[in-house]
Amino acid sequence: MAKSLRSKWKRKMRAQKRRKNGPKELARLRDVLKAGALLREVQDVATLVPPQKVQAPGDQNKMDTDSKRNKKTLLDEHGQYPVWLNPRQQKKLKAKRVKGKKSKVAKGLAW
Repeated sequence: MAKSLRSKWKRKMRAQKRRKNGPKELARLRDVLKAGALLREVQDVATLVPPQKVQAPGDQNKMDTDSKRNKKTLLDEHGQYPVWLNPRQQKKLKAKRVKGKKSKVAKGLAW
């Protein structure tokens, strides 16, 4: 760092801040260390079990919200698109769906 007036002033102010906040930081550090000691005591009393053992292997936490949704059209049983699908994508999917359902018009009849 250069020895400009500004950098000297900044160094001076940082040193004052360290002197002022030093006791508070030390007290806070002691509190954290005490909390760590308490956690070690609790750890001796309680048995820690990894989450893989708590959860049954056959029990899958599967959300059944999208279970009735068509994978191709993304429509649910009520004909609604998911909330995360933006309107442009909805329009595109609808156009693709309607294109396959075009009704046949009898030829020869032109009004």
